[in-house]
Amino acid sequence: MAWFQDNSALLDWLHHVTFVSLFYCLGDGHAGIWSLFAQLDVPQIAEEILDWYHLTENLHKVGGSLKRLQDAESLLWEGQVDKTIALFAPVKTGPSRRFQTYLQTHRSRIPNYRYYQMEGLPIGSGPVESWIKQIDERVQITGARWKPERVPQILALRCAYLSGRLDLFSPLKV
Repeated sequence: MAWFQDNSALLDWLHHVTFVSLFYCLGDGHAGIWSLFAQLDVPQIAEEILDWYHLTENLHKVGGSLKRLQDAESLLWEGQVDKTIALFAPVKTGPSRRFQTYLQTHRSRIPNYRYYQMEGLPIGSGPVESWIKQIDERVQITGARWKPERVPQILALRCAYLSGRLDLFSPLKV
């Protein structure tokens, strides 16, 4: 399924989906993603996980001591948010304070990534982002003009193709 600028339709559809026993919400630090997850109302246990690669990207924006950055990355890999915040407490730069605020905001979404990786659970949203880029390429082909009301249909078609479910695709279901 696919929706274009229609979060309410997405949420409505999700309310009719049967979820597995444990539901993981993996996302970057954007507030809009977490807002959507909050509206899911999943009856099973839901765990929000901050994308490891977005977390380290934000860590390296702090700059400064390479040793401090390496130590922070090791601490975060183990899910040790408080120790990471303490590591940056003496640093009074703007990037450092922003990162500390980022860590406070996402504290509950920063697990022990080492454990997750050992269990074979995803710690990054890269595969989903790759699919989004592939869908985006199809929507933006040279010479194409899309009416806003037709975008969901082409998105649904592309999603069906990429997920190997083209045989189930019907434009009438969109």
